[in-house]
Amino acid sequence: MEFTVKILPSANKFIDSLPEKMQSKIYRTVDLLREFGYRLPDPYCKALKGTLGLKELRVKLATDICRLFYFHYKDKVYVITSGYVKKRDKTDRQEIERALHIMSQVLKEKLQ
Repeated sequence: MEFTVKILPSANKFIDSLPEKMQSKIYRTVDLLREFGYRLPDPYCKALKGTLGLKELRVKLATDICRLFYFHYKDKVYVITSGYVKKRDKTDRQEIERALHIMSQVLKEKLQ
């Protein structure tokens, strides 16, 4: 089963700012989301508790760790809102809030 993954401009800007090898790894992980959707297992994705549907794609290259936030939009569509380079053990709360804000805007505007 094939899923659609939409990468919003805020996420594209983040991805474009990263080194080429990390970008390749991110796009490979996005391809896995496109292929497996809700069946994509840990360590590639994780639901974020208390966020009403926000999840994170987890990408690691050597010691560098990136997180891309996404949510299920409808039917077979996933939307990647934003991302950041993880530097601490816990997921950055400000980044989660930012992703939730983008998610609520998308849901209000009813993604085209």
